[in-house]
Amino acid sequence: MGLALGVRHVQGLFLLPIIGERGWTRETYGFAMAVQNLTWGLVQPFTGMLADRYGSWKVMAGGLVLYAAGLYGMTQADTSPAFFWSAGVCIGIALSGTTFGVVYGALSRMTADPQRSRVLGLAGAVGGIAQFALVPATQGLLAGSGWAATLLILAIALAVALPMALPFQDRSAVVASARSGEVKPAGELPLLAAVREALSHPGFWLLNLGFLACGFQLAFIASHLPAYLLDRGMRPADGMAALAIIALANVAGIYVFGLLGGRHSKKYLLAGIYLARTSAMALFLLLPPSTPALYLFCAAMGFLWLGTVPLTNGILAQVFGVRYLATLFGFVFFGHQLGSFFGVWLGGLVFELTRSYDPVWFGAMVLGVVAAALHWPIDDRQIVRTGLAPART
Repeated sequence: MGLALGVRHVQGLFLLPIIGERGWTRETYGFAMAVQNLTWGLVQPFTGMLADRYGSWKVMAGGLVLYAAGLYGMTQADTSPAFFWSAGVCIGIALSGTTFGVVYGALSRMTADPQRSRVLGLAGAVGGIAQFALVPATQGLLAGSGWAATLLILAIALAVALPMALPFQDRSAVVASARSGEVKPAGELPLLAAVREALSHPGFWLLNLGFLACGFQLAFIASHLPAYLLDRGMRPADGMAALAIIALANVAGIYVFGLLGGRHSKKYLLAGIYLARTSAMALFLLLPPSTPALYLFCAAMGFLWLGTVPLTNGILAQVFGVRYLATLFGFVFFGHQLGSFFGVWLGGLVFELTRSYDPVWFGAMVLGVVAAALHWPIDDRQIVRTGLAPART
C-alpha cells in the first residue's frame, strides 16, 4: 500500500518534466491525473466486491501488475489520449486494487474488533514510511535518469512487490470465522441487500459527501504544490521536501488517528480534521512564502493527511459490520475520488485561465468547513438486524 500510494504521491514531481518534453499544458497533465482519480473511485466498489467474494490477495496481485503496465504506458504515450489511458484509466484501476479499500477491508476481517482501529492505523503508518521514502528516491532518480527511466524503475518495483499480496488470506479468515460459529449479533445480509441497506442510511451519504472534500484537498495539493511553489519563487528542492514532509508526518498522523478512533467518536475526529486542514491552508496563504512557513504547513497537513481513512473505514465497520466492508468503502470512496477529480483538474484549468492557484485554495478551504458540518450529525450506531440468518460463505 505504501508503494502504491507513494507512486501516486510523487506524481506532482513529474508534472513539469513531462509537459516540458511533450509540449503539453498543466491542464493536460492535470486532466490525466483527474481521470486517474475518477477511474479509481468508479472502479473501487466493484474491486471491493471482487475482494469480498474471491479474496483480497488476488485483487492486490492483479492491481500490482496493472500498475506496472500503466507506468510503462506513460513512458510510451506521445499523445494526450494515450497518456489519459495509461496514467488515467490503467493506473486508476490499479490503485483500486492496491490501496485502502482492499487492504483495509482485508485487515478488518483478519482482526478482532478491539484491535481493529489500532491495526488499521499501524498499517497506514507503515505504508506511510514507504510513501515518505519514495519522495527523495524519486527526486534523485529524476535528476539522474530522467522521468521516463524513473517511471520504468517504479514499474519494476511494483512488479517485484507481488509476493506481498500473498499473506492477505482474508477469505480464509471469513470461512474460519463461520465454521467456529462466530456470528455478529446483528446478523449478516447478502451482498446486494447490504448495499441497499447502506444506500438507505443517511450517514452513508454524509460520509460520501464529506469524503469528497478530502479528495479535493489532497489531490490538488499532491499534484500542484511543487509547481505552485516554483511560481512563488521557491526552489525545486522545496517541492520535493514539501512532499517528503507530508508523507513523513502522515506516518505519525494516521497511526495517532487510528488509536484515537478506538477511544473517541470517529465522526467528531473527522470533523476536527477538516477544520484543522482549513486553518492550516488559510495560514499558509496569509503568510509570505518562506521555507519555515512551507515546512510547518506540510507538517500540519501531513499529520492530517490520511487520518480520515481509518476513521471513515471504522465508522462503516461500526455501523454495517465487516463482511462487505471493502464493497461499502468502495462506494464511499467514490465520493473521495470525485473530489480528487475536480481538485486535480480544476487546479490545472484554473491556473491556465487565471495564472494563479488562489481560487482553488479558497475552494478547498470552503469544502473543508462544509465537510466538518456534514460529519457532525452522522448516526454512527450499529444497525440492529433481527431475524436474519448468517450470510452464506
